[in-house]
This record gives sequence, C-alpha cells and structure tokens, in this order.
Amino acid sequence: MSWKASEMTPDVKWQDLTPGCAIFEGGTSAAVQTGDWRTMKPVLHADKCKQCLLCVPVCPDLSIPMQADGKRGDFDYFFCKGCGICANVCPFGAIEMVKDEK
Repeated sequence: MSWKASEMTPDVKWQDLTPGCAIFEGGTSAAVQTGDWRTMKPVLHADKCKQCLLCVPVCPDLSIPMQADGKRGDFDYFFCKGCGICANVCPFGAIEMVKDEK
C-alpha cells in the first residue's frame, strides 16, 4: 500500500509501511510534524535580540519566520529539529538551547 503523509498516524503499524517507508507525494513537511523528535530546542530571549536576522537564513528547516514588519518571529517548533545552528550564529546570545521537555 502506498501512503500519503497525511495518512501516517501513530496507529499505522510498521508492517503496513511501504519498503523504505517511501511516501508517495510531494511537499509533505507541512503535514508532518518533523520537529517532534528533537531533544534540545532554541529559546529566544527577546530582550537580547537586536533583529540582525543572522539566524534566519541559516535555519535548515525555515523554523524562524519573518513577520510582515520585517522582524523575526518566534520559533516554529512544528518544524524545528533543535540543531542549534541559530544559537551558534547569534552574536548577542539571544538564542539559548535548552532541553526540550515534552
């Protein structure tokens, strides 16, 4: 059976998956919470943030949204994997990596 990402729920048994867990549709990340397995997460300290936006282009998952006013928004944890690249590039210490308590 071929699965669509929107059909993949915790109720799907591994025996029912396609070989290699192939999902036969494009653009699946909007339907799949890819940040669910992270162990660390970034936290923004708005009082330290200078809106330099150095963190935005380095995020591999586009988890730092831009607002209409040209400023960065808070993290989109739906997609964030907790890689910490954003915290490493922030020259002001405005992003702290903390243990993700689920």
